[in-house]
Amino acid sequence: MNEELQIVPAVLEEYGAVTRKALREYLTPKAPRRYLYDLINDYPSRGGRMLRPSLCLATARAYGAPLAYAIHAAVALELIHNAFLVHDDVEDESLERRGRPTLPAMHGVALSVNVGDALAVTALRALLDSRGVLGHRLAGRVVEETERMMRESIEGQAMDLGWRQDNLTGLDERDYLDMVFRKTCWYTTIYPSRVGALVGGRDSETLDGFVRYGFFLGAAFQIQDDLLNLLGDHDAYGKELSGDLWEGKRTLMVIELLRASEGEERQRVAAILARPRSARSRQDVAWLRRCMDEHGCIEYARSVAHAMAGAAIHEASKIYGGLAPSRDKEFLEALPRWVLARA
Repeated sequence: MNEELQIVPAVLEEYGAVTRKALREYLTPKAPRRYLYDLINDYPSRGGRMLRPSLCLATARAYGAPLAYAIHAAVALELIHNAFLVHDDVEDESLERRGRPTLPAMHGVALSVNVGDALAVTALRALLDSRGVLGHRLAGRVVEETERMMRESIEGQAMDLGWRQDNLTGLDERDYLDMVFRKTCWYTTIYPSRVGALVGGRDSETLDGFVRYGFFLGAAFQIQDDLLNLLGDHDAYGKELSGDLWEGKRTLMVIELLRASEGEERQRVAAILARPRSARSRQDVAWLRRCMDEHGCIEYARSVAHAMAGAAIHEASKIYGGLAPSRDKEFLEALPRWVLARA
């Protein structure tokens, strides 16, 4: 990784440790342990880059707020993130998460759904606790931001799931980016940036710029994540390689494959995607992967990711350019390039 981007993993490690320490206060084991509270601790204990809480804390600090102003939102966001992961693994029938079997694979669907619900409720407790630091008015604003973020994410997830359920084959880049804007960007990049700026004293009008920055950054992040699902190192990636193909997800590469293929080839692509995961074979997945290479789908997605990251750099210069130099500002400005460089 480029030396100038080393600031990103360093800050992620620092703010990740701060968030994990605060998170432990909300994950104290209690009864019923075996069927709930031990399971609630599972995904948070597996690690992760902690991008979302770190982005929230760094934005708040860049605007002059102390960590205490943003830590409850950061903890709530990490809890919501893990709740979404549990539900995603149920909905996608995923087998692996962060290098280990998923909760549904180990404990079944019913207990896993309940664990996801409990993580979301625990996030609400962290947001309520922020009133003691932020006061009721500002804490209420953060709760409003959280409600919108969760609603947008759920709407995006509905699009993703519905496209697979109905085996839609006529989607285009705009459809994909609309889904990603809702499903990924709001909770990965827009919300943490907006809340960090909000507790840092920004008014409502200035928060609009974080939607644009967060969209471009989040879209680049998601496309790169989809590419890593096909190309990444298994140990570094931490999830099932080619899992998106096994699950029939409409990634940008799949959408481009459907657009570029014709005749019998396109019919075969659509037929494979129409099957449930259990009916897809390794040969099916390998064939889809070869077709992507033949039609340049990987390079196409890379070009879109680079365009999104370039736009994020431009937006970052507008919203962060006037801030005083700081380690947090340097981190925020380096994120778009790091998103593409990460393995």
